[in-house]
Amino acid sequence: MPSFRVILAVGRLRPGVDPRSVEPAAADAARELAVVEASSVDVVAGEARITVRFMEDNVRLALRVAEHTVAHVQTLADTGAWRLTERVGGRWFRRA
Repeated sequence: MPSFRVILAVGRLRPGVDPRSVEPAAADAARELAVVEASSVDVVAGEARITVRFMEDNVRLALRVAEHTVAHVQTLADTGAWRLTERVGGRWFRRA
C-alpha cells in the first residue's frame, strides 16, 4: 500500500488550545480514515509544520485524508499552505 504525507504549516493557535495537542490531533484526524505510520512537528525557516505520514490505496483517497486532517487542524489553529506527497521508490512526489 502506498505511503503518503500531508504537510501543513501551522500558525497562531485558537484561544485555549494547548500547543502540545495539535500534532496528536492531526494524527488522530488522519487515523479516522487511514492507517497512520508517523507524525511530527518541525520548524522550517521559522514556520511550524506538522507532518502526518499515512497509508492509503491511491491518490484520490489520500487527498480525502489530507483534506480531512487539514480541516480538523483549522479548528485548532490558523493554517498556511499544505501539500500531499506520495513516496515512490525512495523519493517523495507532490500530489496536491
